[in-house]
Amino acid sequence: MASAQSAAVAAIYRTWLAGPGEGDPIHDQRQWDVLTSEPGGVDYQEAEFAGSTAWWVTPHGSDRDRVLFCVHGGGFVSGSVHTHRRMFAHLAKAAGVCALVVGYPLLPQGAHPVALDTVFASYKALLDTGVRPEHIALAGDSAAAVALFGLQLRARDEGLPLPAATMPISPWVDMEVTGATMETNREVEALFNQPWVAQMAAGYLDGTSPRDPYVNALYADLTGFGPVYIQVGGHEVLLDDSRRLAEHAEKAGVEVRLDVFPEMQHTFQMMAGRAPEADDAIARLAAWVRPLLGL
Repeated sequence: MASAQSAAVAAIYRTWLAGPGEGDPIHDQRQWDVLTSEPGGVDYQEAEFAGSTAWWVTPHGSDRDRVLFCVHGGGFVSGSVHTHRRMFAHLAKAAGVCALVVGYPLLPQGAHPVALDTVFASYKALLDTGVRPEHIALAGDSAAAVALFGLQLRARDEGLPLPAATMPISPWVDMEVTGATMETNREVEALFNQPWVAQMAAGYLDGTSPRDPYVNALYADLTGFGPVYIQVGGHEVLLDDSRRLAEHAEKAGVEVRLDVFPEMQHTFQMMAGRAPEADDAIARLAAWVRPLLGL
């Protein structure tokens, strides 16, 4: 049974959809980080990275030669390095490594390929600092999965090394919006529905084919990619995106782990430090990625 604490995710999502009341703790998605506790023992440094705002997250005593390259979600219409800084800090602290949390333009300015170009530039800039690719793991939630896989395709095209691993959290990858759970989880999903997801997809695509590999990893050749660990909530309409992504990656010879958390909502990991399910998920990600980074 889901914890009482985890119910806060669904409650806040429903607030966004219905409009907040005077006593509600969060009034818009710029306050998304209210869900996440401050992990403590972590230093933050805001910086310009490859021309974009980013946060360096450095847990005390962490290995500074290992880096989580983190991209925030938000359906291409919300979210920022500020709203997701704490969640990625929990993950970096649990793994004992640093994190670089990068941003990108939101819609309408961030329609494909602008957002991908921006994230890819940040990845190249991280490599240029001297961090070895086998010491980099990618992490991101929801729409960030588009960038996580797209930047690796771009890196392969340009002869750049790929990272050691990828950790998509509640990934949205299907720009055709065809997953069966769009319907079967419609009554238990607190945030998304098929028409809304389709509308966001159309805005991001801006005329690009929804089957273009750079916007839809289900059509990408993932051969040679490092291991992938996918986490998703059992109540998400995007659940089938995770299932199909795992199957597609396995067919390409990629080592894949898929964990479905019963009764959890989209990106429930934002409750890190407040809900046991989120803390469990963060701990699993950290334990999985450490040996892949040579720790």
